[in-house]
Amino acid sequence: MELLLSSSVLSDDEKSAINRLSAKIRADEKPLARLNNYYEGEQRLRHIGLAVPPELRSFETVINVPGMAVTEPTIRQSLRAFYKAGDSTKEDPALREAWEVNNLDSESTLCHQEEKIFGRTFVTVGANEDDDEHPLIRVEDPRQIGYTVDTRSRRMVEMLRLYRDEDRVTRGTLLLPDTTIHISRGRNGWAVDDRDDHNLGVVAAVLFANRRRGGQFTGRSEMSDVIGMTDGIARMLTNMQVGAEGHALPSYFITGARKEDFRDRDGKDIPVWESYLTAIKALSNEGAKVWQFQAGDLKNFTDAINNMLAWCAASLGLPTRYAGQQSVNPAAEGAIRADEARLVGRVDAMNRFDGDSWAWVMGLYERFRTGEWPQANSIRVIWRDPATMTTAQIADAAVKMRQVGALSVEGVWDMLGWDEARKRQERERLAAEQVGDPLSAALRGLSGGTGDAPVGG
Repeated sequence: MELLLSSSVLSDDEKSAINRLSAKIRADEKPLARLNNYYEGEQRLRHIGLAVPPELRSFETVINVPGMAVTEPTIRQSLRAFYKAGDSTKEDPALREAWEVNNLDSESTLCHQEEKIFGRTFVTVGANEDDDEHPLIRVEDPRQIGYTVDTRSRRMVEMLRLYRDEDRVTRGTLLLPDTTIHISRGRNGWAVDDRDDHNLGVVAAVLFANRRRGGQFTGRSEMSDVIGMTDGIARMLTNMQVGAEGHALPSYFITGARKEDFRDRDGKDIPVWESYLTAIKALSNEGAKVWQFQAGDLKNFTDAINNMLAWCAASLGLPTRYAGQQSVNPAAEGAIRADEARLVGRVDAMNRFDGDSWAWVMGLYERFRTGEWPQANSIRVIWRDPATMTTAQIADAAVKMRQVGALSVEGVWDMLGWDEARKRQERERLAAEQVGDPLSAALRGLSGGTGDAPVGG
């Protein structure tokens, strides 16, 4: 009875951790909501420090440069395989199974996206009630999480996730090195719903931090460099639309006219827009005069907007053609790759940091799956090339390497990015071709077996 009571009641240290981390979540709420609005293109415009007047609200226009800052590098981050240290030629089958069972092809993209929007995100690992053999890997919403990292050991020492269920009850999960506690808040404060004393010795979660600085574990949004410029572009576009409404067409100034001059043959008043756009002005008063004001030139707006977009592209390491600047258009694959060199370099740097984080996630997965920790830093990650490459370009390079004997058939398949299922299918097809075509088999024998014979069939 005494043990049951202690496990269902929060200790003073646990209560202190919940209060401390809850305060962090509340403090981060507004800054993270602001970043989310910029990513979605739903930020409220500010015009010279004041809100846009209601009568001009319909002219608000936002070019979602922050969305481009997140999307472009994210779509180039594609994890290909995990392997154990010392054998980079062989993908680890257990880790591939973990990746596929947890749908991490799509969830990893979500992880990288949230990381770049908010500067950080988290992946948790835990027991799977529906499948004991495959622990559950889950990407968390960073807006719901408070955490503390020990800067000396670079380890997370506590993490709290707060959320509301379908009944609007506030619930949470407190992750500590040896315990995971599920809690809910009622009239009398926090209550323990479940407690798992797993004795891992580490928090069962991994931090993904974007653009992390030395000794800091908060991360920085990938959009931060262009948020101010985005507001400036939006103001320019809004002003340009207002100017287009009032000054893009010639204006007329008429003196000596009467109201009757703006009626049709039936004596009905001519609509304002019709009288404004009419090319011929027929006035009954001989002394009446019509002047025309020159239409406004909006080129100053378009030039300023193009320059600001070019600066955004430069800040993000993107080719200027991504920002609508079409003056230079690469004509060949090599030129495209050179044009994207800075973007590719940025993604490579992101992959180095995120690769370590995914390796730690898989280390936790193996601990839950086998009950034992893998050897320290023994899991490695292989990423696909983030550069823009066509299938024809990859195949051409692979065939040339194959012709000089520098690459095997399966090496060609690896360059093409085929998975194990596709490779297995091709082995079976090549084996069937060899059996069904004696002439080809004989020619392969005469050539010393240098032809594309099936490998590992």
